[in-house]
Amino acid sequence: MPLTPEMRQSIEQIRNYLYGGGYPDPMSNAEQLSFLFFFYLIEGIDAENTMKAKVMKQKYESLFAGEWTLRNPLNAPEPNTKTIDKARFKWSVWAKGLSGESLVRFVRDEVFPFFAEVAERSAFNFMNGARLTIDEPTVLSQVVNLVDGLHLDQSDADTKGDLFEHVLRQIKQAGELGQFRTPRHVIRAIVNMLDPKIGETIYDPAAGTAGFLAAAFNHIRLANSSRSGISETDVEGKLQKRGIGDKLSAAQVSILQNSTFYGNDVDPKMVRLATMNLTLRGLPNVRIQLRNGLTTTQDNERKAELGLPLEGYHVVLANPPFSGRVDKDRIVDEVKVGTSTSTEILFLKYMMDCLRPNGRCGVIIPEGVLFGSTGAHKELRRQLIENNTVEAVMSLPGGVFQPYSGVKTSVLFFRKGGTTDKVMFLHADNDGYKLDANHDTPIEADDLPMLADAYLTRKERWAEWSARDAAAEWTQQWWFAAAATLRSNDFNISAGRYRPMSQTAAIHRDPRELLDELAAIETEIAVEVEALRAVLAETAT
Repeated sequence: MPLTPEMRQSIEQIRNYLYGGGYPDPMSNAEQLSFLFFFYLIEGIDAENTMKAKVMKQKYESLFAGEWTLRNPLNAPEPNTKTIDKARFKWSVWAKGLSGESLVRFVRDEVFPFFAEVAERSAFNFMNGARLTIDEPTVLSQVVNLVDGLHLDQSDADTKGDLFEHVLRQIKQAGELGQFRTPRHVIRAIVNMLDPKIGETIYDPAAGTAGFLAAAFNHIRLANSSRSGISETDVEGKLQKRGIGDKLSAAQVSILQNSTFYGNDVDPKMVRLATMNLTLRGLPNVRIQLRNGLTTTQDNERKAELGLPLEGYHVVLANPPFSGRVDKDRIVDEVKVGTSTSTEILFLKYMMDCLRPNGRCGVIIPEGVLFGSTGAHKELRRQLIENNTVEAVMSLPGGVFQPYSGVKTSVLFFRKGGTTDKVMFLHADNDGYKLDANHDTPIEADDLPMLADAYLTRKERWAEWSARDAAAEWTQQWWFAAAATLRSNDFNISAGRYRPMSQTAAIHRDPRELLDELAAIETEIAVEVEALRAVLAETAT
């Protein structure tokens, strides 16, 4: 069942109630909704587990069996009662039986602590530190009624996932480290280009709301679906193919659910949102760790304890924080590149180390990383070119990350190991959405599918490029540069640096492209100034 207009309307009503009721922070609101979704769904999951255990004659104790010691005496159903039956924590009991002040008090003082204890006993505790923030009685009552009216238990995983994505779209602010929600159509293009397969391990070290992991899951299911198991649904104004994965065996489904997807994030709210996003999609066992890979390490013993791959990951997909800084004394030795404290540089080094031999990576980076002139920038690019196989750089349109940021970005594709002999460059003028302040109006012009196809057929494209007439004008939105040329340019891997350009084309370059380049250069100058300040500070001490 696709996401219906009625469901969208209910989410908009929830959003309006929260905003009008004095809860304007979309990040906190999305987090609170994730908790309510969990409280709603866990009753059905528990009932299903109970039935399965009965059929298979296995032991299983319901989450709602036993007694609960009340945290607040005012929640006692009768005077002098200190405990209640845990069955009262079923959504069908408290959400339908309480309202107003009684609802707020019971959810705040009993429901949250109860499920926090439940989460503590699971593989990961995504409710650690969670608390109710919607404490206005009328607003909470309205929101609970609307969530109940969504009938999530009657929706399939894709519909529930789409619904939650609709909630997440309201988050239009960047985090303190420069992290923000990656456009889902850009994520899908990158995932299609890397083409993750069943049996491979997939990792996002800056998972955010788990957009990359969810897209990889959809990609694998689509690739393993029969014709009758494939459908199209409208997502953000564009038709998107979905597959139910009916060609996957039971063993392969278990692999997908338990030993394929991995992620980290430094923000507890993001960990909770990512966990709920994956749970709604049918991946409740995926562990998103609350961890900063730039400041902490995990030895093999700890990895084994957590069930993480010891040899590294087959696929790394990420949009790490831009323009963030990490205190130099906290940076672990493994990810250091010169004296840089820039998150985009450190994360790229971290991802190089996370891959297993011949593992592949698709990572979104600010364009300054591709041509920056600091020692750290040059050394990072040298390591990429000399010690890895850089396959492609795809330049994204300026404004693709609006309304969060106007920073100009590219996508870097590389494999671990080997040495780069040539790099394919891809240039997108349009990504299927109007490049305005909101970047959410669908348009026909979309270069991403064509560029993804060019990347996937790059061997044939290389033959075409090699056989070209060098004197003729090159009109394709892709081209190549040899590694020797990159080395002679301080390992600069900026797409525009090597684009074949006729004199006519050069005179009539798109002003927006020129402005994007100027903005990227301005950002790079700011980074270099900060680096010089750091050097001077060290000299002074």
